[in-house]
Amino acid sequence: MNVDESRLIINVKNLSKKFKNSTAVYDVSLKVGYGEIFGFIGPNGAGKTTTIRMLCGLLTPDTGSGTCLGYDVLTNSAAIKQHIGYLPQFFGLYKQLTVYENLLLVAELYGVINRKSKIKTIIDQFGLNSRKDQLSGSLSGGWKQRLSLAAALIHDPFLLILDEPTASVDPKTRRDFWEIIQNLCTQGMTILLSSHNMDDIQRCHQIAYISSGRLLMHGKINDIINEVNLTTWKVMGENLMLLSAQLQKTPGIDQVVTFYNTLHVSGQNETELYNAIKPYLENQNFKWEMTQATLEEVFIFLSKKARTVE
Repeated sequence: MNVDESRLIINVKNLSKKFKNSTAVYDVSLKVGYGEIFGFIGPNGAGKTTTIRMLCGLLTPDTGSGTCLGYDVLTNSAAIKQHIGYLPQFFGLYKQLTVYENLLLVAELYGVINRKSKIKTIIDQFGLNSRKDQLSGSLSGGWKQRLSLAAALIHDPFLLILDEPTASVDPKTRRDFWEIIQNLCTQGMTILLSSHNMDDIQRCHQIAYISSGRLLMHGKINDIINEVNLTTWKVMGENLMLLSAQLQKTPGIDQVVTFYNTLHVSGQNETELYNAIKPYLENQNFKWEMTQATLEEVFIFLSKKARTVE
């Protein structure tokens, strides 16, 4: 991955971390550029959160080296933390405090200068004026997310960490959220994102696939799709469940995935895949057409492959 070294926000090599007798992350090396949205995908428990915490100096690696925001991840974690904003998957502010009180508390913790002015600015920015005196625990999911993001940005961080940020919000809230995030990127903020939502991941400039603590692939989405090299056929018709069961037992077919009212049938060897589906192509009950493999199909394929290796 070619990245201008002068514009790197994160530059780490060979980071590893153990908890008791179990190794959570093995030998991770990554570079993240200024103003990028960098996404982490992988199965639950794969080591995504541990990796992100090490990249940002929030968790000290057992081995390896590198920098985040120009600070050493091994020795300058306190300095790094001052310049990071964090949006957790679940609401992490005080439910018994109002919106304003929560923002004031976070601003005090970070030592924000001119706190009242800064809070007013961020309340205006996130449209929280009508909610500022409302108890945070009584907010809807969408408003809680707005408040959480406002709190994460109150101290003007250079790096923002998002942990499953749209896992429990409606489509409109998701769109509004991403409009804010993309505006932040155009202003130079760097984003680290952990998510299973393919809509979120598709918005990333670079992604990394992690399984069992190992960084298996990373780069631009199209490059990863091309590297996995899945040939895919889309199938429409009746009784697709029976067809799916038959195809999954057929040599030469690596994967069969159901998408709404279609099947996506894939294989890494194009010739073997074609020979495998050839007997079904003349069946008038089904319509077959070649299509491009999606990131979601690649993610499912990599997850299955990783489980097989384990």
